[in-house]
Amino acid sequence: MYRLYQHPGSGNCYKIQLLLELLGLPYETVNVNILAGESRTLAFLAHNPAGKVPVLQIGSDDFLPESNAALWYLAEGSRFLPADRRGRAEVVRWLSFEQYSHEPNVATARFWIHFLGNPPQYAERLQEKQEAGRHALRIMDDHLARADYFVGGGYSIADIALYAYTHVADEADIELAPYPAILAWLARVGGEPGHVAMEY
Repeated sequence: MYRLYQHPGSGNCYKIQLLLELLGLPYETVNVNILAGESRTLAFLAHNPAGKVPVLQIGSDDFLPESNAALWYLAEGSRFLPADRRGRAEVVRWLSFEQYSHEPNVATARFWIHFLGNPPQYAERLQEKQEAGRHALRIMDDHLARADYFVGGGYSIADIALYAYTHVADEADIELAPYPAILAWLARVGGEPGHVAMEY
């Protein structure tokens, strides 16, 4: 059985839980309160020296940090990871886009607003993050205007990774109404058999 160390409401943690559910794999969750410093304890740092969730325990003493690494590990040999070389490269493309252009902006803005209560010291940087997040969403919307999913016409871990924080962008005060292709894609992803909602 897998064990997922997570903080409820984290999109990066939700990605892994969603894929575990879609694959029908047995797992249990261990909540780690990052706001209380629980990811910085010596016990947790032994699992991930970076002091971040999620961490997926895949063996008795085998811990895999980083959400997209865990997605790749779990998806190997399933329909959520293309078998062909070009398709796998496209998955890496969108996973990289998610981590460098999307998550640092949408997720950070959401964290400041939703988890920290929008403290005034972040006001100027928040606007910058939101605008960069909207730019990432425009790129996604343009792609999805021509395709139902991000890679090869089928649902993959690229979609799971990007869905996690996109579907809660409103919690970052980023409206999704200007992105009709994204809205249609969100509905498709949410309608996939085995889909589960994010836990808070």
